[in-house]
Amino acid sequence: MKILLTSDTWAPTVNGVVTSTVALRAELQARGHEVRVLTLAGSSHTYTEDGVTYLGSLDAGLVYPGARLRAPALNGALRELAAWQPDVVHSQCEFSTFAPAKQLAKAAGAPLIHTYHTVYEDYTHYFSPSRRMGRRLAQLFTRSICGACDAVIAPTDKIRWLLTRYGIRCPIQVIPTGLDLRRFAVPPTPALRQALALPTDEPVLLYLGRLVKEKNIGELLTALRQIPRGILLIVGDGPERAALQTEAEALGVAHRVRFTGMVVPAEVPRYYALADVFVSASTSEAQGLTYLEALAAGLPLLCRDDPCVRALITPGQGGWVYHTPEELAALAAGLPQGAALDAARQKARQAAAPYAREAFGAAVEALYRRAILNKTAAPHAAHPRRVLLW
Repeated sequence: MKILLTSDTWAPTVNGVVTSTVALRAELQARGHEVRVLTLAGSSHTYTEDGVTYLGSLDAGLVYPGARLRAPALNGALRELAAWQPDVVHSQCEFSTFAPAKQLAKAAGAPLIHTYHTVYEDYTHYFSPSRRMGRRLAQLFTRSICGACDAVIAPTDKIRWLLTRYGIRCPIQVIPTGLDLRRFAVPPTPALRQALALPTDEPVLLYLGRLVKEKNIGELLTALRQIPRGILLIVGDGPERAALQTEAEALGVAHRVRFTGMVVPAEVPRYYALADVFVSASTSEAQGLTYLEALAAGLPLLCRDDPCVRALITPGQGGWVYHTPEELAALAAGLPQGAALDAARQKARQAAAPYAREAFGAAVEALYRRAILNKTAAPHAAHPRRVLLW
């Protein structure tokens, strides 16, 4: 098959959408498919490199940190992709690259598949002064996007339930993102531990991800004050970093917190290997790929209760869920040690096993084939393919 993946962000940007899409492309290529990518460039310049078409874009950081919007007058690049005639178009984002995805699918007579990665109603503080109005806008926006698609992929049952509640009528299939689990099986690096001034006789609690409001990282700092021993290692960066550092000082726990800043993807497994448990206070995750990475690294989860966490573990089997900062503190204070910790690490790896990249690619490939058959069988499919002229 000729498969076009579209995403507003691409490597080296680090986020869940990029992680998922890069893994999908690699697996589809390994299965013998020709895969191209349409994404946004980090400047107004449009170019193609290694099968990835980068559309010129404009900074939109006022809307969301790091966001960009597609620039106008990009007809040439889109004509080339239309002439390529993809068999399926798979969109990963709802904004700048969704409209071209929709147009290119129509031009090729190909099904349009969309993966719903983001729970927008948890991001209302970026676009609406009213949470209630923001949730309503998120629902209407989602219905508009999914209404143009032939099928939607939900990474978890949590997202499928959300889309069903929104009244989405196109087929919804739950396909969890899969990763190359082997890349996280690395031993601890003593030099890195020393560089971060991590003690060897205290547990290390790791948070890894963006430092933004919806991740609720302040709750981890609050709980740390109630944990008698332990270091909170915060790996990542974002607009909330300065506020979190100030909060740690105010709570009197700054000496027990390590902010590493942004880490290049190739180095991420080394940071998982330093920790004893992965912590998160977020309830805004669609799937929580960092949770899956942590499990693959043999790191038990200690996360705020959420359907996506419950889909990965049962309490005591790969980790634990908590409901209040006090409960988080109590669980962190009683983390297993020695042989019990080794057993917990093994259970974590077992919990990650079903989420291998190979299973992910096979499930998405099967959905593509069904969607193509359904498109071919539709009454309008008898018309020949045509190249859309912009």
